Amino acid sequence: MGKKGIAIANLDVEKLIQMLNEALAEEWLAYYQYWVGARVMEGPMRSEVEPELLLHATQEFGHAELLINRILQLGGTPLLSPSLWLDYARCPYEAPTDPYIEEILKQNLNGERCAIQRYEEIAEFTNGKDYSTYQLAITILNDEIEHEHDIEDFLKDIERLKDDIRKFRL
Repeated sequence: MGKKGIAIANLDVEKLIQMLNEALAEEWLAYYQYWVGARVMEGPMRSEVEPELLLHATQEFGHAELLINRILQLGGTPLLSPSLWLDYARCPYEAPTDPYIEEILKQNLNGERCAIQRYEEIAEFTNGKDYSTYQLAITILNDEIEHEHDIEDFLKDIERLKDDIRKFRL
């Protein structure tokens, strides 16, 4: 970070870099969870859900790029090895061992809710202190909130489909 940027950032930069690296690890894991889940997913509405999950994966990759750039601007080093991702991440990676669409969506929903909490914390930590990181956290937070909403909508649609099938069988 430049001298003026450091002067106006009234916070513990090392702690912030740690928080951003934790978020970075979570973004990489979220990217893979979305990407691989979309590929192995089975069940109703797969053709509608798969493109959305792949879009979410692309957006998580974009978040990782934003985080890496900010870590470097702050004078830090982003995580250099994927072997560190699970150590740094608070949000768990859930392998899609059950490829049923509802299970994949529930796993991704858990990840989004964890990410929302992460970016709320970063926003609170930087609010009024580091405007650049605050803005980054709010931007990503808005994406994660949108992802949560998308997934909840798909789960509601699947539940309604199941209800309709039950009614038809009666």
